[in-house]
Amino acid sequence: MVEEPAPRMSHSNSRSRQVPLRELAVFFLRLGTTAFGGPAAHIGIMEDELVRRRRWLSREAFLDLLGASNLIPGPSSSELAIHIGYLCAGWRGLVIAGSCFVLPAALMVAALADLYVRFGKLPAAVGVLYGIKPVVIAIILQALWTLGRTAVKTTFLGFVGLISLCLTLVSTHPLLLLSVAGTIACVPHLRNSRASLFTLPATPIVGAGLATTASFSLISLFLIFLKIGVTVFGSGYVLLAFLRSDLVVHRGWLTDTQLIDAVAVGQVTPGPVFTTATFIGFILAGVRGAVVSTVAIFLPAFLLVAVSGPLVPRIRKSNVAGAFLDGVNVASLALVAAVTWQLGRASLNDGLSVALAALSLIALVRFRVNSAWLVLVGAIVGLVSQS
Repeated sequence: MVEEPAPRMSHSNSRSRQVPLRELAVFFLRLGTTAFGGPAAHIGIMEDELVRRRRWLSREAFLDLLGASNLIPGPSSSELAIHIGYLCAGWRGLVIAGSCFVLPAALMVAALADLYVRFGKLPAAVGVLYGIKPVVIAIILQALWTLGRTAVKTTFLGFVGLISLCLTLVSTHPLLLLSVAGTIACVPHLRNSRASLFTLPATPIVGAGLATTASFSLISLFLIFLKIGVTVFGSGYVLLAFLRSDLVVHRGWLTDTQLIDAVAVGQVTPGPVFTTATFIGFILAGVRGAVVSTVAIFLPAFLLVAVSGPLVPRIRKSNVAGAFLDGVNVASLALVAAVTWQLGRASLNDGLSVALAALSLIALVRFRVNSAWLVLVGAIVGLVSQS
């Protein structure tokens, strides 16, 4: 069937059309409740539903918003939803689209966190997590490979990534690592550019000094996740490196086992990977901790989308800013590689777990099996093996 041409619009509304708030809320609630597969899947669903089928915005506008989301820190698919909400329904649309996309996943993760706290030591729960963890490692490795093929655009960026990996292995703080990598990546462009320091993204430095105390409080929890929301570029899996550095290594609030459990539970639910923060907040401080950590990690996304619109054209035209973000992206992959190694050591401790991870990786890369099905299979295998 041939698609009908999109209706012609006035110049002022040629890139999008106004959408009733109720329609916006219903769509993003459904997306947040059913969209498994991570950011790439979320973006694909939004393009198919909102550009091709509903024609809420043009393909050009969608690509512009996607590019803008990748230029700022935070969860890219959530920021894309927030951008679309603003474009289609103004400030109220911004709040409604983002909240409705995040809320279902946050509620599901909080419910699972409650079960984990109550029954996490029961044989059934232990078995399920035992089977899911190797699958999670495979999912992260597959994401690392896919993102690496996109991020390492040149030999020089590969060199920056190698330096970043070496710095990661000597326990360099993630914020410092991202800043150094971005600066190195800018060097070839600075020689031929008159760009001022104003055009360089300063975000990785913001919040570097926040939450340096090891004592626990809701305020310190809020500041930690606020800092992470302001500074994490690239894939949502980069979040793991920041969580491990802040909560496992520097503060000792979590163990490696609890961190991989948090990631594993996050894979069982749809929606943003960043709702891992909801799970961790619940473990540390119950319902209040879940609310605090969720608000803190997603708040920067709403604020950055609100203020970045007018700046996006200027940033995208800057070779220096683009090079900085290229460096940040390859450094982010180095962080993912290092944290995956640490989590793998905590999770792949016998023949069955290693085999499950290997088979899951083959299924993902060779046969493109949906990760949600692999998580389900892993849970069943774990449950059977531990019964």
